[in-house]
Parts: sequence; C-alpha cells; structure tokens
Amino acid sequence: MVKVYSMRQRRGIYEKYIKRALDFIFAFLGLLILSPIILILGMLVRVKLGSPIIFKQKRPGKREKIFTLYKFRTMTDQRDENGELLSDEIRLTKFGKLLRSTSLDELPELWNIIRGDMSIVGPRPLLVRYLPLYNERQRRRHDVRPGFTGLAQVNGRNSISWEEKFEWDVKYVENITFKNDVKIIWNTVAVVLKREGVSSKTSETMEEFKGTK
Repeated sequence: MVKVYSMRQRRGIYEKYIKRALDFIFAFLGLLILSPIILILGMLVRVKLGSPIIFKQKRPGKREKIFTLYKFRTMTDQRDENGELLSDEIRLTKFGKLLRSTSLDELPELWNIIRGDMSIVGPRPLLVRYLPLYNERQRRRHDVRPGFTGLAQVNGRNSISWEEKFEWDVKYVENITFKNDVKIIWNTVAVVLKREGVSSKTSETMEEFKGTK
C-alpha cells in the first residue's frame, strides 16, 4: 500500500525549531525528578500484577514510522481453561485502574520522548492495526510526533467517540503553537486530578476502532 502524507502549508518557528528541544529537556528533567516514583511504581506493579513490569507494544509514530511504546502494565495475565486471555475488564485490576486514571502507567513514555519517538503534546499513538482503517483526514494525525497527552485527552479522553478523538487530533495538527501546548498540558493536569474520561461509555477500556462508516 502506498502511503500518502498530507503536506501542511506552514510550520511555525516553534514547531520547526523549538518544540523538539523543549520535549527533550522537560522529558529528561521529568525522568530525573520522577525516578523515585517510577522505581516505587515498578516495584508495586511487580508485586501486584507480575512481570514484566513494562508493557511494550509497537505503535505508529510520525509519518507512520513504527516504534516501541513503553508503559507500566495495568493488567494481569489471567487466562481461561483453554489458555486464552480473559477480557480486559477482568484482567484490569483495581490497582491497574488507579494507574490508568492517574496516567501513572504512562510515565515510562518519558523515555520515548527523549528518544524522539514521541512529543509531550500530540495525538496519542494508537495500534498499528488501525492504520488501514483511517480515512484521509484521520491519517493527518500522523503528520506529527504522537504525544504523551493531546487535544483529544483534554476534551473527553475515552468518553468520546473515535471520530471525535480524531477530529481533535487533526485540529491540533493544524494549529501547533507554544501557547496551545502549554494550555493542553495545564488542562491535562486538571483532567488527571479529576480522573475524567478514563473509561468509555460501555467499557472499562476504549472499544476497538473498526473504521469510520
């Protein structure tokens, strides 16, 4: 399949020259400052959920380049009598829900930001298998690095539809500024503290994206 990427007409000075440098600086400082918390969380995950403590998964980044995403695991490996994994709702423990609602499970992504796979602010990196399902507009979310948080995360998080999420993502891509990034980070703190939009309306986790009709 031929990959077609949209060409945005203008990239501001912030996006072109400053954003990546700030990402690296703040992710590096965050990793240093939060290292004790990350260490404690790692030990708690090992005790409560087992090993490995880090969940690794391939995700598409900028221009759909595949990278390995790092997160703390939030689910057990409980299986049925046939050896099949149980549903997410069963494997997602109370401790796992706490990690997700507070976004503490995403702290290892600071390493992804340092590596250049991700940005602090941008569309969230989703599953590789979703790539063929995006329409032309939705694919624009991959014009930039995926983010630790994004416009969709402060406008409903998992409580809104996939189509609404993607529309917020594209709106972000179309208007990347320092002011907007600071506003999104500030609003993210408020959303996390209130633990808003953690689950979808019908599931503990977000439903599978099956394409836009």
